[in-house]
Amino acid sequence: MSENKAEQKNSLLYDIVGIAVTAVVIVSLAFSFVFRTVGVSGTSMYPTLDDKDRIILSAYASKPKTGDIVVTCQPSKVSYIEPTLVKRIIATGGQTVDIDFIQGIVYVDGVALDEPYVNELTREPEDFHEPVTVPEGYVFVMGDNRNASTDSRDLRVGLIREDYLLGKALFRVVPFGNFKIG
Repeated sequence: MSENKAEQKNSLLYDIVGIAVTAVVIVSLAFSFVFRTVGVSGTSMYPTLDDKDRIILSAYASKPKTGDIVVTCQPSKVSYIEPTLVKRIIATGGQTVDIDFIQGIVYVDGVALDEPYVNELTREPEDFHEPVTVPEGYVFVMGDNRNASTDSRDLRVGLIREDYLLGKALFRVVPFGNFKIG
């Protein structure tokens, strides 16, 4: 009988190890090919995201759309700009962006955006001086902390090619417990 119990223990241990190894492999594959984690650096997305937050991206997102928070790896024209940028899509290919810096309002195709997520109204023009029509295959991005964001208004960043989008932000994992992204 004790031999039978030993076999059962070994069998149970073997099953537990097999399940654990399978889980690790599945999670590793998922985070290699379907999801990515990215750290937020800086305050350009405040109040939606804070410096040092970690977010999960969907690597296989559908076509980018206005309002999506995305991460881009498009090379910048200056070395001190972060290699990855976390920003919100304001306009996609074929849409025209205009900004009234006196009133602080962003317009897409002549319609003022409803932007409850911004930290403050858009007052800093950077290099943006006239309406911009976004070419197909590109997006116009801005940070939610508009007056402290290097984004598509700045010629050093400019419009972002869709090919350089790493993915769409799904949720926040750090700080733990505050998962929602606005």
